[in-house]
Amino acid sequence: MSFSSLAPTAQHPSLPKHVPFAVTTRGGNVENVHFGSLAVVDRSGALIAHVGDVETPVFTRSALKPLQALPLVAHPRFAELGLTTPQLALLCASHNGEEKHAEAAREMLARARLGEAALQCGSHAPYWYQANDKRPEEGRRWNSLYHNCSGKHSGMLLYATLLDADLENYLEFDHPVQRDIRAAVAYACGLKDGASMPWGTDGCSAPNYAVPLAGLARAFAWLTSPTDSRFADAPATLFNAMAKHPDMVSGDGRNDLALSRAGRGDWIAKVGADGVQTIASHTRGIGIAAKVSDGNQKALMVAVCAALEQLNMLDAASREELAVWAQVPIRSIRGVEVGRIEPHLHLH
Repeated sequence: MSFSSLAPTAQHPSLPKHVPFAVTTRGGNVENVHFGSLAVVDRSGALIAHVGDVETPVFTRSALKPLQALPLVAHPRFAELGLTTPQLALLCASHNGEEKHAEAAREMLARARLGEAALQCGSHAPYWYQANDKRPEEGRRWNSLYHNCSGKHSGMLLYATLLDADLENYLEFDHPVQRDIRAAVAYACGLKDGASMPWGTDGCSAPNYAVPLAGLARAFAWLTSPTDSRFADAPATLFNAMAKHPDMVSGDGRNDLALSRAGRGDWIAKVGADGVQTIASHTRGIGIAAKVSDGNQKALMVAVCAALEQLNMLDAASREELAVWAQVPIRSIRGVEVGRIEPHLHLH
């Protein structure tokens, strides 16, 4: 393969037109520029503020999880499973792998007489360690219940049992579970149909979709609606669970937990790998979707906090709580501050 084969083609489309989103400085001078885009959409689907390119599809990664849970929660027999509100929040989680998260996933699977072996997400050291600057115990191993996506995968398996569908290949693109999820995602994002969405395989081996940031923000605004003609109260059920139990959506030391707590129950927040962040506000009836092109999580949060400030969503208390995410120093090995990560976006 020659380097020239990487020019834009049907397989390698033209790049999103992101704009400077945040910068890192050193000695008061710009060292790096982080490009990104952000959309703010209301319940009616109107784009009320944005910066950058909000129409070119971007991969949603784990920000998609509340939408992936919709078919399960909207199923007529869903109530038979008897899931608790914290377990509903776990359906939407990229959790820390704390014991409460693993136990909730285990209990969810048990509702369908399934065990950890049914999960096909794989395993990794719990996110808690990285989020809290700790090192995993030497020699310790964790099973799939501790995977950050175990709640999502448990939900997919539960939905497969309600459909009486095969459990072995629940991650296959054409499996009934994935077909219904694809249709739900397209519907929530205001897209014509699921076939129009570019797709790939997420880190947990489940199908993942690329949608415009305007569509993703629209979907999160829609989650704040009390009812829907197609999904009834499923959007509100998931929103309320995430708002009530943000610790089950992420965990200690995580940006999603900080954002949700800053919203005092009015916001939900859902991160996605490689620089995606979503927020929904119930009282404002808006959804926010952001992407930083290089996946830099610190730069993403600096920009998102600046957007919240420009949207007048922060008070003195929430501003103080988010300061550690909004004002990020760069330090030398000796701990001397030598620069900062600063926002560089202006909503319009």
